[in-house]
Amino acid sequence: MTQEPSSTPKTPAVLFVCSKNGGKSQLAAGLMKQLAGGSVAVYSAGTKPGKSLNPQSVESLAELGIDITGEHPKPVTDEVLAAVDAVIVLGTEAKLEPREGTRFEVWETDEPSERGIEGIERMRLVRDDINARVRKLYAELTGD
Repeated sequence: MTQEPSSTPKTPAVLFVCSKNGGKSQLAAGLMKQLAGGSVAVYSAGTKPGKSLNPQSVESLAELGIDITGEHPKPVTDEVLAAVDAVIVLGTEAKLEPREGTRFEVWETDEPSERGIEGIERMRLVRDDINARVRKLYAELTGD
């Protein structure tokens, strides 16, 4: 009796990109990791990686029980770009060329500082905007 090869679906993979990889892309990656629970491979990177994470990004995720303190800004690499199904650029500062055959979106995220909202209050609004988009993307990637 021969056994049929299992048709395990490939895990979808997504790369979140911003310029410094210290704030918005880290928020999106943390939110997606928590939501997906391993059903989506999640990467984040920056076009001009900074030196550290934005402390308010870390704090705003901690409020939701998401710990990204072990993360650090990373550059966009060809290896990661080749491995993912979707590239999401957060904000308009990071510039990245779309790749043939890879889903590519630019999310112009809420910028509360333009309305005079700063600090952790600003970061919570940014986080919540990104969270709504991450949930929609997750549903599209997984069919849930």
